[in-house]
Amino acid sequence: MTTARQQASDASGRRIRVEGEVMDAERSLYHLVGADVVGCTFAGPADGESVLKEAADIRVSGCSFSLRYPMWHVRGFELDGSEMDTLTRAALWYARDGEIRGCTLGGVKAVRECSGIRISGCRIASDEFGWKSDRIALEDCDLESEYAFLDSRDVSLDRVRMRGKYSFQYIDGLEISDCELDTKDAFWHSRNVTVRDSVVKGEYLGWFSENLTLVNCRISGTQPLCYCKGLRLIGCTMEGCDLSFEYSDVEADIVGHVDSVKNPRSGTVTADSVGEVVTGDAVMECSGRVVVRGVL
Repeated sequence: MTTARQQASDASGRRIRVEGEVMDAERSLYHLVGADVVGCTFAGPADGESVLKEAADIRVSGCSFSLRYPMWHVRGFELDGSEMDTLTRAALWYARDGEIRGCTLGGVKAVRECSGIRISGCRIASDEFGWKSDRIALEDCDLESEYAFLDSRDVSLDRVRMRGKYSFQYIDGLEISDCELDTKDAFWHSRNVTVRDSVVKGEYLGWFSENLTLVNCRISGTQPLCYCKGLRLIGCTMEGCDLSFEYSDVEADIVGHVDSVKNPRSGTVTADSVGEVVTGDAVMECSGRVVVRGVL
């Protein structure tokens, strides 16, 4: 269906402006092209879905969303200073080439199968956030998500404060810097991940990962970094980390103490002190070494 606003835009060839309206109908601004949407509210008894579906070249600012699936298949967009509440389920799917700034994203499954999205200065509380997406960048955000970035590609996080459980599973290509990650079971089956200058809290960190590198990080939690391939730790600290590196191919330079190391498959773990080195009862050949600095 073509709206009157779209007809006006098509006829004039000029960028149009939709301002201060309240809309709750199905597809209220469907296929809107070349427009600014300012100070609008998408909510109401009609409870319509997909208000901005298939839009392109739009700038949305100061708006409030409380309807499902508002921005599917959107191409070339800016979303600024807006709020999507908990009723805004699955807000952005299949979106391409956009920027989200200073927003609150509160509905589940907020970003999925999206590409080329930059998110900055946002507060995000969305389970299953960022699934199956590529080229997603978060900067200076607060993120709470039980499963974040499942099976995504080429993601970056800078100055992100994150709480979750099963983050970054099956991801390929991830750069993290200056972040605080409080997340259980992070990086499982991940590939090509680098974490720098960050706090990483969690249980069973990084199992089954490939080419995971941690640089100048503070790591804490039980049984981290097991069954890894191509694992590297450079200048990291480890707190409350017992039974670390089991069956991993690892090169680790640890500053300070590690509680215990168990059966590294290959490579060298170097630390200032180690509470216990657990060997034996291995299900595979383990030739990894544990070196304590200053001890011959």
